[in-house]
Amino acid sequence: MTDVLDFYFDFSSPYGYFASHRVDEVAEAGGRRAVWKPIMLGAVMKQTGVKPLIQVPIKGEYSRHDWERLGRLFGVPWVLPDPFPIATLAAARAFYWLDADDPELARDFARAIFHAYFGEGRDIGPAETVADIAEPLDIDRNDLLAAVQDPRWKQRLIDEGTTAVERGVCGSPFFIVDGEGFWGCDRLLMVQTWMTEGGW
Repeated sequence: MTDVLDFYFDFSSPYGYFASHRVDEVAEAGGRRAVWKPIMLGAVMKQTGVKPLIQVPIKGEYSRHDWERLGRLFGVPWVLPDPFPIATLAAARAFYWLDADDPELARDFARAIFHAYFGEGRDIGPAETVADIAEPLDIDRNDLLAAVQDPRWKQRLIDEGTTAVERGVCGSPFFIVDGEGFWGCDRLLMVQTWMTEGGW
């Protein structure tokens, strides 16, 4: 048994967005601490041979409806951004740069990035936009823009993605607690039960 709940997600994942509103609460209820870990889901998809849900016939239409429904259920803003999906390298690298010194600030930054994309429909792909979103959190934009080009944070993101695949992460969100993996926002109830009542 560990004291953490690993939360893997892609900033371009609607289900990751919804999970971000609940994961800390679920972890705390289970006596754990959520560790946020952004990854590039595109790399996972290449290895698993799947496409983004929105590009799959029938599933795409269902997903659009499901995301709108989840927004109402969770009581959070929801828009389907355009473009979608996108690569979110700058945001993910910036997260790890912040997380190295201040995990709480990194989580606040992640929530702001998620809200900008899925709550407001802003394109969070460009590094300049990421810096704009970070500024109200008193994050220096020039430092952030330098960090997202720093080989250390580029490699950190690559390493986290490699580790995620090795641990069996196959989508976003993906939770790992006590070595047990759970895929999907709707698995948070199972995650909480696992932590509070023990595995089965």
